[in-house]
Amino acid sequence: MTLRILRLRCLAPAIVMLAIGLAACSKSDQETGQPGKQPAADIPAGKTIAERHCKACHGLDGRGMGPAIPTLAGQPEAYLLAAIGEYMDGRRVHPALRAILAGLNEADARNVAAYFASLPPANAASQANVEAFSPYDTGKKLAVACTQCHGADGNSTTRGIPTLAGQQPRYFAAAVHEYLNGTRPTSPMHVLIRDMPAVDVDSVALFFAAQTPVQRPAAGFGNPAAGQQHTVLCTGCHGALGVSADAATPNLAGQDPEYLVNAVKAYRSVRKYEPMIRVVAGLTDSDVDDIAAFYTVQKGRPVENGPTLVQDLIEKCNRCHGPGVRSTDVAIPRLSGQDIDYLVMALRSYRDNRRQTSVMHNMVLPYGEATVQALASYYASQSAK
Repeated sequence: MTLRILRLRCLAPAIVMLAIGLAACSKSDQETGQPGKQPAADIPAGKTIAERHCKACHGLDGRGMGPAIPTLAGQPEAYLLAAIGEYMDGRRVHPALRAILAGLNEADARNVAAYFASLPPANAASQANVEAFSPYDTGKKLAVACTQCHGADGNSTTRGIPTLAGQQPRYFAAAVHEYLNGTRPTSPMHVLIRDMPAVDVDSVALFFAAQTPVQRPAAGFGNPAAGQQHTVLCTGCHGALGVSADAATPNLAGQDPEYLVNAVKAYRSVRKYEPMIRVVAGLTDSDVDDIAAFYTVQKGRPVENGPTLVQDLIEKCNRCHGPGVRSTDVAIPRLSGQDIDYLVMALRSYRDNRRQTSVMHNMVLPYGEATVQALASYYASQSAK
């Protein structure tokens, strides 16, 4: 699913390789007299290029000389050639590497890719120190501090305190950030979260996202039937009954009614999100009470399967990157045994759209630092051999 020198690519690599092949076609036709057929790569020549230009960072054995430097040994030749092409044309950003590649021609690129591909797969030096990371287990431990206010498993029983069970994970992380940057007013939780690294925030978010919201009693104010009529303004983002399909949009079903009222009214003053500001501008206080009354009695549900999330994602990744589908003719990188820091950076690049591959971007986008760390640690801990 995700990751870095392994410039994970599931669809775009085919397009990249097509472009590279077309660019080299006319020259190879003249050299071989056979349309579209490349001359065989010169592996000894590739070794000479690697010794001159690549050895300092990647090692002559292709193992990588330090953290965040990818292992190249045994990577598919098609993938290495595609990656070189992307650095050369700026789709991957590395000023020093691009400067080196600027001095190489197509034959040089083909030869050095063939050389590293010919080496036996090697584990990164970091593999010996990699420990598998579980966002769910980490989040479960950290969430104990939250239950004092938000209730067991995130089901609040205190009026005005939001339920966290079944909440969308990206929204949860964004809300924490808003408390820290002052977009939302300081609360008792501020002391607990102000020093939390992003990976811990994401872990707690994934834990609560996997919990089941309890069915709430009626709000005690407002008219749920009247509120349902107003929710036509809400369903496009929050779902027909308050269960969102977007990890960045909060679930409203089963939420504490007083919290919902206060949250809606906050868009009239302190919360700055234009779509919500425009929606609430036309609502009276009575309308807001009715909407809260409606969503309070709706049934929420978990939005993630926390205990199996990472394994589920690994199974998706292995459809392209697993050992059973590896091919020297396909531009899909080997992930097992790769440097963990490199894998983390690659996943972030796909998530943040700094590497523009729609398949990888869409797979990584819903998840934050905890999932990136979990996937990277899994593949880095596996043997490349």
